Amino acid sequence: MYSEKVMDHFNNPRNVGELENPSGVGTVGNAKCGDIMRMYLDIDGNGIIQEARFKTFGCGAAVATSSMATELVKGKTIQQALAVTNRAVMEALDGLPPAKVHCSLLAEEAIHAALWDYAQKHGIVIEGLEKPVSDIEEKTQEEEYS
Repeated sequence: MYSEKVMDHFNNPRNVGELENPSGVGTVGNAKCGDIMRMYLDIDGNGIIQEARFKTFGCGAAVATSSMATELVKGKTIQQALAVTNRAVMEALDGLPPAKVHCSLLAEEAIHAALWDYAQKHGIVIEGLEKPVSDIEEKTQEEEYS
């Protein structure tokens, strides 16, 4: 059902916890399943993500996608982090069961929400970044109707 990588990131999550004085913090959830993910980013003056941490309340897949997402953005530029999609998170974990794909959407939106917070704090616009939703169920419904 779950890949070895998903199980590894669930059993041994990387980058768990908060950052003191983060550059950006993003919190997203899914009201339907109850998962909540908070992503913390430390971005240096050159726009490089030096550190990424997370706190997640949810199932094993939510923890695994959070862990993988932090690994995927560390050391990346803001634009590279913005390009980390839910599909990239799933591929890095060698896949997720269809019923758990929403967890990878949480990871993508948490990255976007943290980048949005960073942009707001610094009064900048990040090209390609749209205002994130706080509940990914809203985004899923929007996509279904558009």
